[in-house]
This record gives sequence, C-alpha cells and structure tokens, in this order.
Amino acid sequence: MNTILLIEDNFEVRENTAEILELANYRVITAENGKIGVEKALQERPDLIICDIMMPVLDGYGVLHLLNKNEQLRSIPFIFLTAKAERLDFRKGMEMGADDYITKPFTDIELLNSIERRLRKVELLRTEYSPDVTGLHAFMKDLGREDALKTLSEGRNINHYKKKQLIYSEGNHPGRLYFVQKGKIKTFKSNEDGKELTIGLYKEGDFFGYVSLLENSVYKETAEAMEDADVAVIPREDFESLINDNPEVTRKFIRMLASNVSEKEEQLLGLAYNSLRKRVADALITLEKKYKKPDSLPFSIHISREDLANIAGTATESLIRTLSDFRGEKLIDIKDGNIIILNEKKLMSMLN
Repeated sequence: MNTILLIEDNFEVRENTAEILELANYRVITAENGKIGVEKALQERPDLIICDIMMPVLDGYGVLHLLNKNEQLRSIPFIFLTAKAERLDFRKGMEMGADDYITKPFTDIELLNSIERRLRKVELLRTEYSPDVTGLHAFMKDLGREDALKTLSEGRNINHYKKKQLIYSEGNHPGRLYFVQKGKIKTFKSNEDGKELTIGLYKEGDFFGYVSLLENSVYKETAEAMEDADVAVIPREDFESLINDNPEVTRKFIRMLASNVSEKEEQLLGLAYNSLRKRVADALITLEKKYKKPDSLPFSIHISREDLANIAGTATESLIRTLSDFRGEKLIDIKDGNIIILNEKKLMSMLN
C-alpha cells in the first residue's frame, strides 16, 4: 500500500481529500502546515506528497525547497494543491521541481489520476530494463509513449548501405540518429595498426548513434553495415525534442548508458584475461542473444570470419582454427558459410 502525505491547512479540505485517498486504498498521513509536513516527510518517507501552497508557518514553496535540499526526499513525487491558478504560480512551482499541479475545486478523478500517473512513473524508473534498445522500447510502452518512438522512426529518409559500407566514422560530429529497418550493423574501434574490435551490434528495430548525441561529442566509434542494410535517418533536432519533452526518457537513457558502460568493462576484462576458446564461445553467444528469433532453433547466422574475429578480439586465422575445434567437438556446425550453434550450454559454460 502506497503512503501519501497530505499537507493542507484547511481542515475540511484536508479531511475530505484524505477520505477520498483512503477509499482509493492509500495510506494517508496529514499535516496542517508546511513545517509539520516536512517533519512528517522526514519521519515517514512517503511515496508521494500533496501540498497546498498558501499555508501558515511554511508555505508550499518552502516545503518543496526544503525537500529538494534533502537527498533522500527530493525524488518523492510532489503535487501542488491550490486555489491559485495564475500562470506565474504554475511556472514557479514547476521550475522548483513540482511534478504536477491541481487547482481547487477538483474532482475525485482528477486527483486520483494525477496520483496514479506519478506513482506509475516512479515505478517505471525503478524497474530494470535491458540496457539496449529493446529495453527502451519496453520502457516507452509501459510509459504509454510507445507511439513516440514509432513516430520518431516512421516517414524518414531511408539510406541503403552495401555490405562493408561505412555509415559514420570515429571522430566525426553527429548530426542524426539512425534506425535499422533491415540488415545488421556493427560499431567498432580501430587501433593505429588498423586492427578492429567490434563493440556494438544492431539489428532490425534498433536505434544507434545516440550516445554521441546525448554526450554532445564526436563519435567514439565507427559504424558499418555487416550486410546490405536499410537505415532510417532521423534529424538530431527530432531526437533532442523527444528527450527534452520527456524527462523520464532522459533518465532511462542515462541508466541504460551506465549499464552499457558496465557491459563494455566486462568485455574488456574478457579480452584481457579469457582464453581464445572462451572469447570465441562468448562471441557466438553474444550473436545468438542479439539475433536469435523465437522460431529459430538451432540458432544459425551467416557472418564473415573477419567480423566474428573482431567481436572475439582475435586474429582471423586463430578464429578459424577455434571454429574448426568447436565443430569437431559438436558444439557448432558450419554449412554454406553459416555457423549453427548445436550446444549452447557448453559454449556458455566454456572454461578458460
């Protein structure tokens, strides 16, 4: 049961509102002025706060200011409840960090809908989604903004890329977001000798190239088509509009980027300390997780040995020898250039 702190100096409004909330199955704590409200917020740590603006001792703006200074309370959803409806009051409250604004008189439905929306968004931000575009799509769907991503990718100019054709290069300034409509895309980094390491894989339905847009920096990697691909080009301005208009989306992107950093750290550790067999096995499992379809059993993929070697972080010759060993051990099969995984469990549990 969610706990709501109601701060309201008018006895009748306070009691009537508390009754509505209790009937909606919320635990309600009440306070008759801002000072007492802040004290109860510190004691109870409510899930949401509803606060009047014009109150004795400490007004609603003062309450919000004090809550924002407390690291443990600043993330609690905060709804202003007031009879004042002037534009400046709305603007001041929102600039201070209020999540919503309800004017008196209000209906039960208006109040409860606002509360449910705010609690739902908090729940979404706490939910763990996969640190990739699949997780972003799931998040947007739960947020009720799945249409935003759909609109972002539809009706765009489509660029056609041949296998091995570059889409963007490391060091260049980003001006657009990319969406894969068909084919497979990889991102990689190269050293001074031209040796490549693949750091990202993308399939149909994935966005890519957004990290540099969010960081407002140059590309840290190069993007290339692994096979013939169709890619929708989305202007930077449209992507930034989605981010700026949806703070929850921005926060989710940041969490996903943090998870991506952790994945890259694991990849570097694997390259530094894992054996060749382990690295090749991990590369095959990575491809399976990324590109396996529900009805594709066993998993099969056509990929150049050079591309697979770049994912595993090894020389092409070493990769080919290891694949031959795996084939002899019945871990994989190779037909017409396709690699078929026969024993996923043994590949996943491959020892160094």
